[in-house]
Amino acid sequence: MSARPASASFARERADASPRAIGRAEWRTLAALAEIRGAWRDLSGRALEPNVFYDPAFALAAAPVFGADVGAVLVWSNIAPQRLIGLFPLRIERRYGLMTTLTGWTHPYAPLGVPLVDRDEADGAIGALLAHVEADARLPQLVVLPLIARDGAFAEAMARVLAQHGGAAAHFGEHARALLAPDERASYLDHVAHKKRKELRRQRRRLDEKGAVTFVSAHEPGAIAPALADYLMIEAAGWKGRAGTAARQNADVLHFVQSAIAALSADNRVRIDRLTRGEMPLAAAITLSAGDRAWFWKIAYDEAHASFSPGVQLTLALTQQLLADEAIAQTDSCATADHPMIDHLWCERLALTDLLIAPGRAALAQFHIARHFETLRRVAVTAAKTLRNRTR
Repeated sequence: MSARPASASFARERADASPRAIGRAEWRTLAALAEIRGAWRDLSGRALEPNVFYDPAFALAAAPVFGADVGAVLVWSNIAPQRLIGLFPLRIERRYGLMTTLTGWTHPYAPLGVPLVDRDEADGAIGALLAHVEADARLPQLVVLPLIARDGAFAEAMARVLAQHGGAAAHFGEHARALLAPDERASYLDHVAHKKRKELRRQRRRLDEKGAVTFVSAHEPGAIAPALADYLMIEAAGWKGRAGTAARQNADVLHFVQSAIAALSADNRVRIDRLTRGEMPLAAAITLSAGDRAWFWKIAYDEAHASFSPGVQLTLALTQQLLADEAIAQTDSCATADHPMIDHLWCERLALTDLLIAPGRAALAQFHIARHFETLRRVAVTAAKTLRNRTR
């Protein structure tokens, strides 16, 4: 379901004006955002919280596959020279029978939904979004932003603006996933249990007994394409291939992955690390970056060597590389909560939440109804999962 909201302008009238009065908001389809790629890229570099999945290099590649019904509210500054200060990718989604919401864009390849707002104009950009939603009667009056960093700067700014203007927010689906955010880099891996480290060393020796294994890292654009081909080959040969979900098995998904990686590698924002024995890749991992943050996006390993844990061995070597790179403040594992592998290596956690938002007082009645139904829906989903797991 899609809509084309009208543009709206909110001019600053005085020096202490509300944050809502800082920018001009408009709606564009996701595909049309290619026209503002330069301004979008600049905003990504100034973002309060970087999000590589909303960077134009990644998002424009994903749009044909995962964004057919997605648009974005853009917020432009009213101060010359005009610049983009907010980008909120959204789709209109039906929930709870007749009720609809504006829902942030995520998909299976984009596990983070933090919008891009200028670090120096965050409150104004958020305020302009909320005012735009309130002003356009054709839009749903509730906003859902999934996979937001609960303790991040964006969530803090959203709470601040809502409090100032009578809106409200509720949190759902709170969980945490592994994060690499070291205070002490040199001794970071000392926290791994002695027994676990001993077992990993034993497995690495066994892996080397069949032929020396080498850690190889690709950074330059010319080296990225063959490294990506290795990853795709390993992925297709493993459980994802058997499940029919490997990228190589879907031409559209394959094109998206290749296009996104090529675009990011042109800016030196992707690395692909492998464990190899001669010319044979045993494991491969793709890490993306934006600003001072990185995302451990994908990993695959040769299941014929599963008893030697090549995926864990590669993750351990990559962790040492990331610890040595002080330009990267933190790396998101992009993993599920309580992941059996990465949780043993990375001890920090990224707390995530889905935000249900009433932009202002006029939407509070709908908000309370939606909060009730969303609570019931989450309980039902949890119960269904528990029942399914018990009957397996």
